[in-house]
Amino acid sequence: MNPVIRPRRSVLYMPGINQRAMEKAGTLDVDAVILDLEDAVAPDRKEEARGLVCERVAQRDYGYREVVIRVNGEGTPWHEADIVAAAKACPDAILVPKVEDASMAQRCLKRIGAGGPCLWVMIETPAGIANVDTIAAVEGVDVLVMGTSDLIKEFRITDHPERLPLLYSLSRTVAAARRYGCDALDGVTLDLKDLDALEKVCRQGRDLGFDGKTLIHPTQVGPANAIFGPDLGAVSEAKEVVVAWEKTLAEGKGVAVLNGRMIENLHAEQARRVVAFAHALETRKGDS
Repeated sequence: MNPVIRPRRSVLYMPGINQRAMEKAGTLDVDAVILDLEDAVAPDRKEEARGLVCERVAQRDYGYREVVIRVNGEGTPWHEADIVAAAKACPDAILVPKVEDASMAQRCLKRIGAGGPCLWVMIETPAGIANVDTIAAVEGVDVLVMGTSDLIKEFRITDHPERLPLLYSLSRTVAAARRYGCDALDGVTLDLKDLDALEKVCRQGRDLGFDGKTLIHPTQVGPANAIFGPDLGAVSEAKEVVVAWEKTLAEGKGVAVLNGRMIENLHAEQARRVVAFAHALETRKGDS
């Protein structure tokens, strides 16, 4: 619920048991990295992965990239120890899978502790979809992450190319995120070879209102960055809108006209966000 824009166009999962992959993540043009203790780690290596991930995070070598630890879910033998260890390592956020109601989010925040990392939650069950508004309303919940693969399984639907069976869940999650000031991230695409299909799904996610996309391979980063980020033309146009609107306000008017198109306050607000987003992308790399 932070009003400051933080680019999250590309959010890449990396297996927490693979040291080489975690090192490589710090060299990629990715906005955020999720070091995964859940799906990517076999049960007999969970504790080993926890140690590797927390050690990696504590080294602070990811530059401008947002660093997130995905812990194992509530009800598993590793959940509480994962959250305690992750909170001590101080990533930017802790991602909890299969969050199904507000009370579960609140319990996770309590385990993280006051002043700890913010909470990202995965919306990937029917209960999570049904309760997504109350989950997003919990103070401390910063990002809603779609678990589309689990939703397909839980809803007993097909993996449709157009994702028609998922549209309700996707749109409802975006609406909850916007209502309560969270970001929303689209789910992963499993096909690593068909980049045209990936681009199509990225455009759909962007058009639905998602802030970015979760990814499972470095080859997916470029398309996500390009589609979820403003291009130079959009930034230039947004700057023109802001200038025209400020001139209109100075003249005491309530409506501007730019290149034959009417501009009102809502258009100026949209344009300012595009400019701020581009500025955030430009300046953060200088901080790395």
